[in-house]
Amino acid sequence: MVLSGNLNNAVIAFLVPLPSIIIYLSFLKHYDDQSNFSTKLEPFWSTFYSWCYHHPLLLANALFFFNVNVLFWIIGQFQRSHWVHINEFLTQVLIFPFWASLKLAFLASTYEVLTQHSDFSLLGISKLIDPYWTVIPVMLVHYYASHPLAQFNWWRSWIVVTLTWIWSLRLTHNYFRRERWQWGAREDWRFTEMSQQYGKQWWWISFFAVYVSQQVFLIGLSLPLNIVHSVNKPLSIWDLVAIVVCLSGIVIAYFADTQLYDFVIRNNKLKGLGKPMVPVLDSGLWHYCRHPNYFGEQLWWWGLALFSWSLGYRWSFLGALVNTMCLAYVTRLVEERMLRKEWRAESFRVYQKTTSVWVPWLKSYPSTAKYKKSA
Repeated sequence: MVLSGNLNNAVIAFLVPLPSIIIYLSFLKHYDDQSNFSTKLEPFWSTFYSWCYHHPLLLANALFFFNVNVLFWIIGQFQRSHWVHINEFLTQVLIFPFWASLKLAFLASTYEVLTQHSDFSLLGISKLIDPYWTVIPVMLVHYYASHPLAQFNWWRSWIVVTLTWIWSLRLTHNYFRRERWQWGAREDWRFTEMSQQYGKQWWWISFFAVYVSQQVFLIGLSLPLNIVHSVNKPLSIWDLVAIVVCLSGIVIAYFADTQLYDFVIRNNKLKGLGKPMVPVLDSGLWHYCRHPNYFGEQLWWWGLALFSWSLGYRWSFLGALVNTMCLAYVTRLVEERMLRKEWRAESFRVYQKTTSVWVPWLKSYPSTAKYKKSA
């Protein structure tokens, strides 16, 4: 049985988190109300489960680090080996009992995906990391809510869990729509440029730039999810403000991404017909700012931080602040890339001069600008 690249990537996406899920469910199974663990357990497991109980945040980081960062990186180092008969190997693995074949199936599928493209480099596996941005916050919010040490206001928890699911479904839909419903079809161009920039040193730099950085951002940004499930206080007006900010961010990001998607599709059709493409998207939300999708995404994370701010954790804004700073850098990279395309460079320079960067605002037309509206 030969699996397609798309199906292989889908298999990987579902198998990768299973070791962490199994470990956590095993911990919950052996936990009792007295915070003690069965004396029948081996000393190692008794100590391990006790550590899991007392350090929920460290456990989340450990599972992420070993299950995603280290595993993906190690596989990347060996991706040019053990692949010749991978389809036969995958077929044999899939008929094993689930408990024995879980990790083998994961490794086999990964090697298949990594080696199916002749131009694949170490960075190629990073394209499989991208979808996890949409999934891990959902896993984390349920993890924090189900941990034995969790204490929270039920309504606040329900609201945050629901909002996180809405955000995740919105972002997941946009990701697959953009990738034409393919799993890991291509990697982030920013990572590609970094691999070219660092050359032979990329093999070790990638561990920090691609994997560890993802963990720092996701765990840091998701800290409000932990705080919400660590404090049991009544709802306040700030919770309502947080709900409004979060929903506003989700709605803005949805419409911005949809307008961008329609613009790209329209340009591709023009290109296919041999007609000139529209250089700049300057309609809808994009008429009022150059990156409304980034603005919406930031609103989501700042709104999430408001939930924990209302519980007395002022420092929880740090994750959203760092994310904003990173998006500022990404914005510069995106715009530099736009300006490198000669056919749209002039129009985009005018667009830069007349349009706000992130926050939607009225146009500011320079008196000497020769501005031709696009889209």
